[in-house]
Amino acid sequence: MKANTTKLIVTLSVILVSLLLILECVYKVKETEQVVVTQFGKPVGEAKITPGLKLKMPFIQRTNYFEKRYMEWDGDPNQVPTKDKKFIFVDTYARWQITDPLQFFKRLTDERGAQSRLADILDGETRDHIAGHNLEEVVRSVNRTPVSSGLIGEETGDTLNNITTGRQKIEDMILLSANEKAKDLGIVILDVRIKRLNYVEEVRAQIYERMKSERYRIAERFRSEGQGEASKINGEKERDLKTIQSEAFRTAEEIRGRADARAAAIYAGAYDQSAASRNLYGFMKSMETFRVTFDSSTTIILSTDSELYKYLTDFNKGL
Repeated sequence: MKANTTKLIVTLSVILVSLLLILECVYKVKETEQVVVTQFGKPVGEAKITPGLKLKMPFIQRTNYFEKRYMEWDGDPNQVPTKDKKFIFVDTYARWQITDPLQFFKRLTDERGAQSRLADILDGETRDHIAGHNLEEVVRSVNRTPVSSGLIGEETGDTLNNITTGRQKIEDMILLSANEKAKDLGIVILDVRIKRLNYVEEVRAQIYERMKSERYRIAERFRSEGQGEASKINGEKERDLKTIQSEAFRTAEEIRGRADARAAAIYAGAYDQSAASRNLYGFMKSMETFRVTFDSSTTIILSTDSELYKYLTDFNKGL
């Protein structure tokens, strides 16, 4: 019985050791992975980039797995001066890939080392290329004619300066020079993009003040144009009013002249008639004078030589 127990223990031990040896000798490479095998910290053989089961020496060799897919590098915003002395914050990002895992392991060890080295390369190249161009070149990629946004007073037209390089070409230059510096690192930088640009706080305040001044200038221009238009309208109104008054005065004088002429003609004609007609005319004119001059509360003192007194006495005799 004791011999059987011993035999069973030995058998199980052999099985466990065999399984352990198998697990230590065999490793799996996935489609998205690539592996560098090291022995006592130094690479052994070529990197394994094809998927499947692979073999290694147990216990003394270790596997180092690296990503085969595209990876992201996201930089921190850096303050950079442009060629025209404008201080801006530049936030960039990039995509990169491990193309030579053996060289990558020798130079950078792991992805953390790669991220740090990429930061040094890309930040430096970004700073160098932006410092060599004006702000307009960094912001815009093509020449274009600005389109009005509908804001009152906004000026449109060919007001933007022409650019010769542009943001897209600057990004391409950063990518080219960065890959040149990273060519012995076992990686390739696939794409570099400027994610965000912004003025530093001090310059931003100046920009806001300049924008406010521009709005005030436009408002003042509209106010001046409005006052000029109002003065023009008032001048035209005064001119038209004087013209109308002059025409009315001229027409009134013409009417008055014709009336006076007609009255004089009638008066002259009346005196050319008989004495009775003249007396009747004089009487009618006197009565008209009475009607206009006197009312029921009027008291008058007349001389006996007055024409009015004569007509009144004659009127009483007739009664």
